[in-house]
Amino acid sequence: MRSMHLGATVSVAAMCAMGILAAQSAQAQTYKVLHTFTGGKDGGIPNAVIQDAEGNLYGTTSAGGDYGYGTVFKLSKTGKVTVLYKFKGGADGGYPDAGVIPDATGDLYGTTAGGGAAACPGGCGTVFKLSKIGKETVLHSFTGGADGAFPNAVIQDAKGDLYGTAEGGGDTACFGGCGTVFKLSKTGKETVLYSFKGGADGENPSAGVIQDAKGNLYGTTLYDGGRGCQGFGCGVVFKLDTAGKETVLHNFKGGADGEYPLAGVIREAKGNLYGTTFEGGAAGYGTVFKLSGTGKETVLYSFTGGADGGNPYAGVIQDAKGNFYTTTSAGGASGGGTVFKLSRTGKGTALYSFTGGTDGGSRSLG
Repeated sequence: MRSMHLGATVSVAAMCAMGILAAQSAQAQTYKVLHTFTGGKDGGIPNAVIQDAEGNLYGTTSAGGDYGYGTVFKLSKTGKVTVLYKFKGGADGGYPDAGVIPDATGDLYGTTAGGGAAACPGGCGTVFKLSKIGKETVLHSFTGGADGAFPNAVIQDAKGDLYGTAEGGGDTACFGGCGTVFKLSKTGKETVLYSFKGGADGENPSAGVIQDAKGNLYGTTLYDGGRGCQGFGCGVVFKLDTAGKETVLHNFKGGADGEYPLAGVIREAKGNLYGTTFEGGAAGYGTVFKLSGTGKETVLYSFTGGADGGNPYAGVIQDAKGNFYTTTSAGGASGGGTVFKLSRTGKGTALYSFTGGTDGGSRSLG
């Protein structure tokens, strides 16, 4: 599936700059390449990274490694890369398309978009655990049927259960399946919490979910919610309660309000949700939006595709002062995308424009 997947830049800095700049919002902002992937043993096409208390970064690459199916890596503060695991593309999984999350003991959890069960060409994907000593355990191998296929990022609750979405599988009303929301217990038991039907409820989630204090889940689907946007539907923002009832909080119309939310959402204490759309908005280059607890959408910013950037593939993060940060896959001074800041007053600023050279840059769709 992954029909609109946009690859990451080959520079880790392009993936983690958003978090670093948010943390430094009150300081002078600088850009530094921490590691440039070769596409060989160290991996290639990095995904999102996380940081531990000592400043080390952990992440995945969708390609490269000894077998060409991607890696899990650690990047030290001094820029030394250690490959923690190299996917083989078989039962262990392959092509991780999202980052990893840690538990309290330091074990890592993540997903692969390929490998696992052979029911899908190239495999339907897995959820895996990687111990501190580099031992991988496949917690679930997707079959492409009712359980889903091609999982996105996962989150973990206080009990150790994992929650996520699968882009395909589930209801067969859609080609390849409409996708699912799932729960995975510590023992590896999968429960499908919701199967999208490909209509007003949404189709093909391309990002993970977040969870509130009551256990409700929030996320987006890339398509449907209606038959606009060239007949695919423009996507939705949804809520899934603990009883498995789905509520569509917003159905994108494909115009000024945005279309194709590729990333997930964040939620503040007041219950407002924030996110991005890949396209739509005033100029068609995507938006940053706010969604109130009652489902009222406000477009906070429309990208122009120029110096400010365009087509945000990532979601947003927010600093203590209420500023938002994201990255764009297009626009900027050289057309290689930007690191973008949106102030509380709605002023958009490109903090950095990628050149597509040694500093990194976006990759074309396909």
